[in-house]
Amino acid sequence: MVLTAWITLAALAVYFWTCGNAGLARVKYKVPAPSMDGPDAFLSAHRVQMNTLEQLPLVLVPMWLCAFFLGDRWAAAGGLLWCVGRILYALGYYKEPRRREAGFVTGMIASGFLIVGTVAGLVSH
Repeated sequence: MVLTAWITLAALAVYFWTCGNAGLARVKYKVPAPSMDGPDAFLSAHRVQMNTLEQLPLVLVPMWLCAFFLGDRWAAAGGLLWCVGRILYALGYYKEPRRREAGFVTGMIASGFLIVGTVAGLVSH
């Protein structure tokens, strides 16, 4: 499960990257904490960070279960796909919120892949 461990760290790094971007936007647009009102660019950065946080359980839990029941490589591949999807989501959302769709779909496909992989592994046991 070494690959899964590395991809877990990568997923957390993606989250911390979005968190850092939200913090930088708070400073850049002078939005004092705990306020959540501000310019659209700040709101976009904040929404990306919060949405990524909401998505973490949908990737981490199935990834670990998939690694245990199906295999490390399958789990790591799904987790890596999720990371790519989240990065695409963030970069699209930062430019124009409507451009987040490809990243969102990629991340959800990755989570679905991990869930199906877990079920396949459970059935075979």
